[in-house]
Amino acid sequence: MKENKLSYLKQWFFWPSKNIVLVIPLILLAGFLTGIWIDTGSLKQMILPITMLMIYPTMIGFRGREVFNFNHGKLLLTVMGLNFLIIPLIAYLLGTGFLLAEPQLFAGLAITALLPTSNMTIAFTMLAKGNVPASIKMTTTGLLLGSFLAPWYLYLMVGKYVPVDILLTLKTIALVILIPLILGMLTYDLLMKRYSQEQFQKKIKPYLPAASTWGLLLIIFISMSMNARRILQHLDVFAIALGVQLLFYGANYLLSILVGRKLFKEKDALTLVFSTVLRNLSISIGLAATAFGANAALMVSLAFLIQAQASAWFIKINEKRSFFEKPA
Repeated sequence: MKENKLSYLKQWFFWPSKNIVLVIPLILLAGFLTGIWIDTGSLKQMILPITMLMIYPTMIGFRGREVFNFNHGKLLLTVMGLNFLIIPLIAYLLGTGFLLAEPQLFAGLAITALLPTSNMTIAFTMLAKGNVPASIKMTTTGLLLGSFLAPWYLYLMVGKYVPVDILLTLKTIALVILIPLILGMLTYDLLMKRYSQEQFQKKIKPYLPAASTWGLLLIIFISMSMNARRILQHLDVFAIALGVQLLFYGANYLLSILVGRKLFKEKDALTLVFSTVLRNLSISIGLAATAFGANAALMVSLAFLIQAQASAWFIKINEKRSFFEKPA
């Protein structure tokens, strides 16, 4: 009886992370309906601690040494050039073209563009049969560079349109990224004293993204509920925000496919695609909500509707018609 109950609880614990494409629209709808009837503004103070708890499990097993080797040099330089030069430029052009009347939405788009790669990068690279060791390096390097550069890029990109408090943004990044990172690395060291690497991979690691997913859903719910009445009054703004995110992801896919075809064989090209089109939305939404407000977080929330589905479709299409040159 006890084993059946534990199995049932385990199924519920893992269900959101295994059905993320279905769950996120449901949470957005639930947040929207709740926000119409109930004022959830007081929940804003919960966003920062929830974000820290959400990011912490993803940092357990993070290996900083992956950044400090010289493997995959050409791929690394190409990915970082796209992530920190071209993609922010695309976001800036879209923001100035469509979102000047909604500066917080512009800030949310900018944050989405400035924090590349996540655990999803590694997962989708693996599913697509790309270069997984390289994707780990792209993820760790992108996270560290993005954490350092984001405040200054935000100031340059949206400083004219929405106040960017550099010190507040640095403090928020320290709370949202660096503290969970340090705690995650310390936790991993402690776990390695008790478990082998194989035991960690089998018994503990599967629970980590599932735990983060629950925090992610809470932040999406709070952000949507806080925006619900405004969305109802300004459906045109919501439509523009969703349209801009679709353009942003469409441009990123087109760019990464063209660069991948030109410079790399299939395995490395697939790693390049998922290291550029996938943004670190978990951190982005926490940063957007704490540093800029609910409207900025809403912009990031809309990216959740697009990112996973687009990646799944890309893998299916690539399997049928292969965008890239296969190695000899």
